[in-house]
Formats: sequence, structure tokens, C-alpha cells
Amino acid sequence: MEIQGHCESRFAKVKDAFAKNFAVGNEVGASFAATRNGELVVDLWGGSADRTQTRPWQRDTLANVWSMTKAMAALCTHMVVDRGLVDLDAPVASYWPEFAASGKERIPVRYLLSHQSGLAGLSTPMPAEDVLDWTRFTSALAAQAPLWEPGTRSGYHALTFGHLVGEIVRRVDGRSLGRFFREEVAEPLGAEFWIGLPESEERRVAEMVPPDPPMPLSEPPKPGDSHYELRRALANPAVTQAIANTRAWRAAEVPAGNGQANARGAARAMAALACGGALDGVRLMRESSVATAITEQCYGRDLVLGPMRWGLGFMLASPDLPLSPNPRTFGHGGWGGSFALADCDARVSLAYVMNHMSPGTTGDKRLARLLRAFYGGLQ
Repeated sequence: MEIQGHCESRFAKVKDAFAKNFAVGNEVGASFAATRNGELVVDLWGGSADRTQTRPWQRDTLANVWSMTKAMAALCTHMVVDRGLVDLDAPVASYWPEFAASGKERIPVRYLLSHQSGLAGLSTPMPAEDVLDWTRFTSALAAQAPLWEPGTRSGYHALTFGHLVGEIVRRVDGRSLGRFFREEVAEPLGAEFWIGLPESEERRVAEMVPPDPPMPLSEPPKPGDSHYELRRALANPAVTQAIANTRAWRAAEVPAGNGQANARGAARAMAALACGGALDGVRLMRESSVATAITEQCYGRDLVLGPMRWGLGFMLASPDLPLSPNPRTFGHGGWGGSFALADCDARVSLAYVMNHMSPGTTGDKRLARLLRAFYGGLQ
């Protein structure tokens, strides 16, 4: 199969690794891009945009990147912090008064970003389509009691993260998170990444191909489960991979997981962080704010994901998540294998986007192969 695009000669093994992912049968369609000092050094794509392999993956093909979107939601949150509109240590309720319900009046903003707020899911049953209704879902989160004592543990906020931080952005800025991201990040940088996709871009979107058999976002709890209440909440609403192929999902703003992007667009957004908060004359935040964003908040066994080192909205490199040889490396993975990464030490960024989903959010072998090849070229 022909691999499209280009890469600098020093990264020739990246193209080989990208091709191997297809050769061993792990891909349907995908794109991979990387920058160094803000310049695009790898930009590859190939395969098919649909499961029947009748529609070629094009240079401008987009795909649902699931939780990679959280990196963009975190970026937007740090931008309003950088502007002095939000204090990370202030109570969430000082910006969102309704949030104080059910004993949450003292939870600080930083607990939302580090998945320590105890709001990883909902106890009251909710249909999957309600996640597409911003007011309904944020109202349910405001009423929800924490599932564990906030600040004592992390528990991945798989579906709730984007609405929690997005409502803070909306309250202090007046714009929805998707609009803020488009007007303050994507359009100024020329990054092809949307949270709330316009209908005019629908033709570009790849069909997501779930693993066989398909998996829910979180499996319902089993009898005797030591985290029964948490797992019950995580499985509510019961979102499955199939929702990603609907126009309703793509059009809504679900900043925890419905971003539509290609690797080039995601890598460009992350390049601004890798380069100290600015790219090509567009400053998103001060370099000190980037440093704050990637300061370790907790490192241990996340109640949902297992061993995880969390910054403020970003997964941080660790022995359990060996993203690169450099300590100031961070990013976010998406359900099925997508990943966006920034490395402040090497001033590089990269992103991997695909439509054939593997079961998890981290540990995808396709990404690992690409990371090894890319960092090998940097040496």
C-alpha cells in the first residue's frame, strides 16, 4: 500500500514504521505528523477512510480522536488561567455557583484538571444522548456528589472532564469551549482540529472502525467489584464507539472525546506548547504557564486507568507511560489509539490519528513503533 506525504531523510524509519502498521494488519487508515522547533518534519497518511476500504484516506481526512481532545480542553483552560480569569486553587464554585451542591463547595479547579475531583461519572441514570446536551450534562455534574474524597486519589474522568473544565471556560469567557478553541487556537494556528464539527467539514471525516467485538467506554460493574459505585458511574451514560459515526456526535461539543482532527492539525496545536506557549507569532500562553500545566499533581494507581502520572490536564511521561527519553514530555491518548504529544526538552510535537480502534487509551503498539522510530531519528 502506498504511503502518502513526506518526511525528512533523518526520519525515514518513521515512514517504515508507519507502513509496517499497515503491513501487519493493524490499520485501516491513519495519519502521523511531527514537528521540531515548530516546523513540520513528518507528515504521513495512508489507507482507507472507511471499513470497506473504498474511500482513500486523503491529506485532509479527519477522524474522531476521542480523549486526545482532552489535551485541547486542558490547553484552553490554561489559557484562561494565564489571562488571570481563573485561579487553579480557587473553588470551582466561585466561577460556577451551582457546582457547590452535594458537598463540592471547596473543590479547587486543579482537582478537575488532575482527575482528583471524584466526578468521574454520574450516579443518576442518564441516556447516552444527554452527553450531547451541554446544559443537561453540566447540570447533572453540578448536582453529583463526589464518588470518593476529592484530592485523595485520581480516577480518570473519561467522559466528564471536558464538560467540567469547559463550563469554567464558558463561565469566565462567555464562549463555549469549542468556540474558544476554534477562535483562540485552531484558527490562529491554522490547525485542522474541531470540537464541534461544522457540517461543511463532514465530507472529510473517516468512519471509525471499532475493535471486534466493540467495547463500551466502561464495562458495567460485576458482583464483588471493589469499586462498584465508581464503575457503575463510569458506565453511565453508556457511550459506545458507534456514536462516533453519527452527525449528532460530531456536531456537538463533547470536549472529553469528540474532537475531529488529522495528525497534522493536532501536532501543530501541540507544537505551540512544545515551543513555550507560542508558535509563528501566535502566543497562547506564557512559558511559565506551560510549566505549571505539566507540573506533577499525582502519580500512582489511578482508579480507572491504573498507574498514571497526571499533570494539570495532561498525561505526563513516566516509566509506566514511556513517551520519550525526555522528562518534560506530555500529551493525551484517545480511546482506540490516537495520541498527541509535546516534548519541551526537544521542542518537538507529534500526533497519531487513525480510524481502526484498539481496545484501550494508552499502550497501543502502533504508536509505540512510531515513537521509537521518531526519537531514533532525533539522536
